[in-house]
Amino acid sequence: MLCVENLHYSYGTINALSGISFQVNEGEIVALIGANGAGKSTTLLNISGLLHPQSGLIKYQGVDISKLPPHKVVEAGISLVPEGRRVFSRMTVLENLVMGAYLKKSRVEIKESIERVFDRFTRLKERRNQLAGTLSGGEQQMLAIGRALMSKPKLLLMDEPSMGLAPMLVQEIFSIAKEINQSGTTILLVEQNAYMALSIAQHAYVLETGAIVLQGTAEEIANNPEVKKAYLGE
Repeated sequence: MLCVENLHYSYGTINALSGISFQVNEGEIVALIGANGAGKSTTLLNISGLLHPQSGLIKYQGVDISKLPPHKVVEAGISLVPEGRRVFSRMTVLENLVMGAYLKKSRVEIKESIERVFDRFTRLKERRNQLAGTLSGGEQQMLAIGRALMSKPKLLLMDEPSMGLAPMLVQEIFSIAKEINQSGTTILLVEQNAYMALSIAQHAYVLETGAIVLQGTAEEIANNPEVKKAYLGE
């Protein structure tokens, strides 16, 4: 479904990505794990069109999307849940969701998408007219996921969904990710919480200073002694 080939990206003189290659098969959850500054978020920003690679290819369903602007990437079927949630704090929950459907022309379709999100996130339905900035961290994360789902993506990019959340909410967010995947959406998950990411993923890649140093099934990566020591606290 998604194939990243020899991707390079630099911020000035700092190499963020040094020729990474990986793939995401349809129907999977693929985890990209690594420490802060490893290049995980930069990878997702390149896939989503918010950044463009200096060299390399990003192919989605066989088509090169490396140079597409973000709205065209969304149109193609890829949606991003950004790091730090990035909800529109002065807009209501409902208005945030409508923003996620800005490419849709049919009011009926938008209404159906909103109802689907509210069915999945009942707390958001209860707070539909509340300003997004007044929601709790967990509710804002649910709103960011709901907003991304409004465009009915085939591939969902999730950037650090557990960041800043209490342990109980982390469990809930990962359960939601698993449900979304089981309902037919492929997920590329970037996460510092390696234990949780590997517990729901099928395949995983370990990123260190802009390079992929390990890859395999999530189970293989979770049982790797180096990964256990560096990321799983064992």
